[in-house]
Amino acid sequence: MIYLKHEEEIELIRASSMLVSKTLAHVAALLRPGITGIELDQAAEEFIRDHGGLPAFKGLSGFTNTLCLSLNEAVVHGIPGKSEIKAGDVVSVDCGVLMNEFYGDSAYTFIIGEVKEEIVKLVRVTEECLYKGIEQAIAGNRIGDISYAIMYHASKINPYGVVKELVGHGIGRKLHEAPEVPNFGAKGKGPMLKEGMTLAIEPMINLGTAHVKQLSDGWTIVTKDLKVSAHFEHTLAVQKEKAVVLSDHSVIKSAIKNNVELLK
Repeated sequence: MIYLKHEEEIELIRASSMLVSKTLAHVAALLRPGITGIELDQAAEEFIRDHGGLPAFKGLSGFTNTLCLSLNEAVVHGIPGKSEIKAGDVVSVDCGVLMNEFYGDSAYTFIIGEVKEEIVKLVRVTEECLYKGIEQAIAGNRIGDISYAIMYHASKINPYGVVKELVGHGIGRKLHEAPEVPNFGAKGKGPMLKEGMTLAIEPMINLGTAHVKQLSDGWTIVTKDLKVSAHFEHTLAVQKEKAVVLSDHSVIKSAIKNNVELLK
């Protein structure tokens, strides 16, 4: 069942999504070599609760943390731990919030200090893929139009692997609603997009192979060739002429500009 949201519900999803964005900005301000994943996770949980929300991921299907913190070859669902983040790491941070009975969900990939240009390009292209998908999220299109736009930019214009086992999703009163939003597909295929649909679009793009595997912790997904992966995500509402993005990465970018460890 795909649930269409009215304007008041979309505004509640926007509020939850903005709290996610501000939480990711808070994480961005703290990111540096030497900090641990668990320190970032605890700071994020405190920030969310102090602002009237609940961590959406914590307790979901047994997940134990507020953030999914995925480093380097980890694609998604990394568990924050006690290991220190190092200069040269690529850190994908995925966060969700429940507030006023509605969810928000967003992700951002950070580069800590200096890395090879090929990694900088991967992260940039993955972010571009997100917006290529968003451009297609208009009423009258189909899910496949979003999927194809992401796939084409990642693997046709660029030489990257597009993860197929993990997808974006609808979002609202549940964190994961119908429809699924794959990052690969064909134009004109899949469910019709209608005004009032709310989606979380999230390209997961690999420097090498598209193939992934799950680690023994039961959560972390890594690339099979152990090359770097990147992940960006926005929550948005489908409208007639263009999608309305409900999360906001500009606050994250502002925090990056003020964090010398993240300046490249």
